[in-house]
Amino acid sequence: MKATLPTFSRACTLIAACALLLAARAAAAEGGRRVISLDGAWTIAEGRLDQVPADFGRTVPVPGLVCLARPAFAEPGLENGEGKGNPRKDPRRDAFWYRRTFLCDGPLPAVAILKIGKAMFGVRVILNGQTVGDHLPCFTPGYFDVRGALRTGPNEILVRVGADRDALPPDVPDGFDFEKTRYIPGIFDSVELILSGTPNLVNLQVAPDIGSGSARVEAQVRNAGGDAVITLRFTVREARSGKVVGAATSDPVALPGGGEGRADVRIAIAGCHLWSPEDPFLYRIEADSGADRMETEFGMRTFRFDPATRTAVLNGKPYFMRGSNVTLYRFFEDTACGDLPWNADWVRLFHQRMKEMHWNCLRYCIGFPPEAWYRIADEEGLLIEDEFPIWYGGTGWSKPTKALGSAELAVEYSEWMRERWNHPCAVIWDASNETASTETAVAVQRVRGMDLSGRPWSNSYATPRVPGDAFESHPYHFNNPKYRLSDLAREAVIPQGNELRNPGDSPVVINEYGWLWLNRDGSPTTLTRELYTNLLGPESTTAGRRHLYARTLAAETEFWRSHRQAAAVMHFTSLGYSRPNGQTSDHWLDVATLAWEPEFLSYVRDAFAPVGVMVDAWAETYEAGSAHAFRIAVVNDLYQDWSGAVRVRLLRDGVPIGEQEKRAAVPALGRAEVEATVQLPREPGPCQVEAVLVGTPAGDVRSLRDFTVLPR
Repeated sequence: MKATLPTFSRACTLIAACALLLAARAAAAEGGRRVISLDGAWTIAEGRLDQVPADFGRTVPVPGLVCLARPAFAEPGLENGEGKGNPRKDPRRDAFWYRRTFLCDGPLPAVAILKIGKAMFGVRVILNGQTVGDHLPCFTPGYFDVRGALRTGPNEILVRVGADRDALPPDVPDGFDFEKTRYIPGIFDSVELILSGTPNLVNLQVAPDIGSGSARVEAQVRNAGGDAVITLRFTVREARSGKVVGAATSDPVALPGGGEGRADVRIAIAGCHLWSPEDPFLYRIEADSGADRMETEFGMRTFRFDPATRTAVLNGKPYFMRGSNVTLYRFFEDTACGDLPWNADWVRLFHQRMKEMHWNCLRYCIGFPPEAWYRIADEEGLLIEDEFPIWYGGTGWSKPTKALGSAELAVEYSEWMRERWNHPCAVIWDASNETASTETAVAVQRVRGMDLSGRPWSNSYATPRVPGDAFESHPYHFNNPKYRLSDLAREAVIPQGNELRNPGDSPVVINEYGWLWLNRDGSPTTLTRELYTNLLGPESTTAGRRHLYARTLAAETEFWRSHRQAAAVMHFTSLGYSRPNGQTSDHWLDVATLAWEPEFLSYVRDAFAPVGVMVDAWAETYEAGSAHAFRIAVVNDLYQDWSGAVRVRLLRDGVPIGEQEKRAAVPALGRAEVEATVQLPREPGPCQVEAVLVGTPAGDVRSLRDFTVLPR
């Protein structure tokens, strides 16, 4: 699979024809709603904030970033290393201006709303020469009332975005990231024109109640006409089959002229089919006001953390979360990025690769991807910890470059929640990453009650505010370059936080650990050069480093999973950047085709298997000729008991020199231990002990430990 920039460039010559096709393809829905997609080829120019450029000589895809423009702009979004923590002014331009035309056929409707899904950095919309509004937040959708400027027939739209983070006021989050060197602006989510009659539907929120097999639905309605009293009709269908499984009519809703109202109904779902990562079953709900109709998908899914057991609870049952992270905004500046994040086939394959690793969850870390990612996560079955892009550090290393205030944060948090709350994949609202701020917690309290599903919150260095919120832990053992895997034997099995001590009364989410990063070419990152020198010596090879990384990360994963003290274990990271001066990276040999680095796939995949195994031994040396009892822990994340053989082998140079078989019986969601006494060879030298679970639902699963046999 390859990025489609050459194809896009050829298609740009057809921009005028594409504008004509928009209107022809925008079919009017029953009930009066019509949605015209404005995605596709736009023209673009650079210039000042206060003046429309005269020459729009470049083309750019929407959604996308300005770095995809052809001909290319010079270094958009570049910030030098000295600018870390401070918004940097682009010396070449103040803004980028997007332009396109579209047709609006037929009589103008009562309501015309332009939606821009996400755009950096700050948006102004001008339609047919008339400024219709601004939206400064970069990571939440902007809605613009364009009815007064819209025309029947051809229309011209201009969208201005700031060229840099400096274009934003100091209280508006700008996505600062200690590791980024480029903050590339652009309209990076879809744009659409929503046309309808009035009263029109503004938002739907669906809150599943799996106990009763029903869903509570709250509909927000706006009235652009005179006083009215309406009833809303709701229909629920299975998303794939279209089969009707529920319906309801609201009580009358009184709507003053120019005002809003809400309808609240409960809809029984016939044959209620629950959504989970293992069975991502979706429904579609339609709400009809008579003058407008809105649809959204949802899943019959509940999620919470149990304060008593400190575990995740999915659909009323304990659920162990295994996963990784996605730092998409870092990938935006990667040389391999191109248009991949907007290629639906690539994004779907990416999420399938996540499931391939036995992961059932992801943190979309320090930034929200395009909305299509959430729809694909719904369909493929992944739980998402959705993290707002705030990262300003902690005590002694913070960069408080933004005047974060709870009032602005509450506005942006509410826009975020309204966009996302019907996605069954979205299970944790994450207010920030590693940030010492009291304002985020105040903002969370202001908006928490908006979510009828009551999702838990995470908030990095802030103490959880209500029972069931997550305590976030980043146990980076190897940030000490002298750390060795054998040191894990002395570590506390209860994860701690970075700034806060674990109070012991909150579920723990480990959503970062490791600190063993290698670039995609196998070279150490700036954070791990000294570590690999200490572990492997100054002449280490690419193959040696990759092997050590995979084996060590697998062992640490087994450590956190086997002790059952973390509700989630999420590795960092499955998608980032790769560059010589970078700090972190991912595990792809070829990110365009999503080919894993083989050592990572081989060892770390086993470490995340639902029925998993850990050789609970960490010593680097043992005495030759001695007998040693190795403890072997087996964990079972499934709802069914598992029993089977545990094959224990002693290996030298990959050749078995001793083998025995034990039996393990592990209850559903449980843990068990077996012990195998191994006679070590009399000849000194390197050895391995290997424990293999034979015939689990994921196949044979192994854990290995390396050690050296020393002479007596």
